Amino acid sequence: MIRVALKKKLSAAFTLQTAFETGDDGGTLGILGKSGSGKSMTLKCIAGLETPDEGIIVVNNRVLFDSAAKINVPPQRRKVGYLFQNYALFPRMTVFQNITAPASGSKAEKKEKARALIERFSLSGLENRLPHAISGGQQQRCALARLLITEPELILLDEPFSALDAELREKMQTEFVGLLRSFPDAILVTHSRDEAYKLCGEIAVMENGRVIRHDKTAALFARPETVSVAEISGCKNISPVKKLSERAVYALSWGLRLVTACPVDDTVTHIGIRAHDFTLPENGENETNVVRLNVRLENDEPFEKMILFSNADAKDESEQQEIWWKFSKYLCRAIPQRLRVPPERILLLRDR
Repeated sequence: MIRVALKKKLSAAFTLQTAFETGDDGGTLGILGKSGSGKSMTLKCIAGLETPDEGIIVVNNRVLFDSAAKINVPPQRRKVGYLFQNYALFPRMTVFQNITAPASGSKAEKKEKARALIERFSLSGLENRLPHAISGGQQQRCALARLLITEPELILLDEPFSALDAELREKMQTEFVGLLRSFPDAILVTHSRDEAYKLCGEIAVMENGRVIRHDKTAALFARPETVSVAEISGCKNISPVKKLSERAVYALSWGLRLVTACPVDDTVTHIGIRAHDFTLPENGENETNVVRLNVRLENDEPFEKMILFSNADAKDESEQQEIWWKFSKYLCRAIPQRLRVPPERILLLRDR
């Protein structure tokens, strides 16, 4: 269980004031947000590398920081492992020396722990190499081994894949799934919704130094609830709406009348449609939630196609905002004239 409630003024214009709590079952919490939202600073405060102005930090019922009680446990005694974005390996130490550097115990005990981790992370044969002489993925695995040799109760991962190329990033993300499942508590900071979705059971979305939503990962993506969370979770198509009835809205940016699966209450100000959620109208289907395409741009990707289009039937220029559609190349060869928006795929959103 992790409980964080802290405040730290970083500049005249920005104050980190964040709070979240994980369940007793542990697991991986993702902190998702844009650059400059306060994600990395939150990790540094938990690790003890930065001191909050006020607040409390508790990990597994151990108080690491409490400004009111004047408790501030030093970083080396927090039992918190921190994986930096650039891995922060000591450049003049070998792989073996880097891994054993923070370890406690006798020389023999350090060697035994290091050997086990070297084998676990496929670093055998690289023990005597310096960091510059190994690949980015090997550097990351070395940093992970150095982190785990201290047997931390909590691991903090600060955008661990940002320095890797696309192929290696995907490979390491797959390896991390097993690592994180075997570890009781972890926090992953990222600005990538894909990383957060793959690796985290819960997500806290940060904006301007505050957590604006904390929920189970699947629930957050299925029901983002606010425009900000929908944008951060990758929703490309968002429009302000006018409520027409309990289950119908008019999308002002697209000139579309849309029927919704969920009731539209008076707090709904926008709707969202994810770029992958359009379907092809079936033969004989009525015109409910069907839009006729005015294609603006086509863009090929290796296995997908991305289309930007507007509503060909929109009467006003203000209703011709571009709409994103992404689909598998195997779904259809020719671009259809019409698409349908399934009512159950419409996200009902509010400003805040």
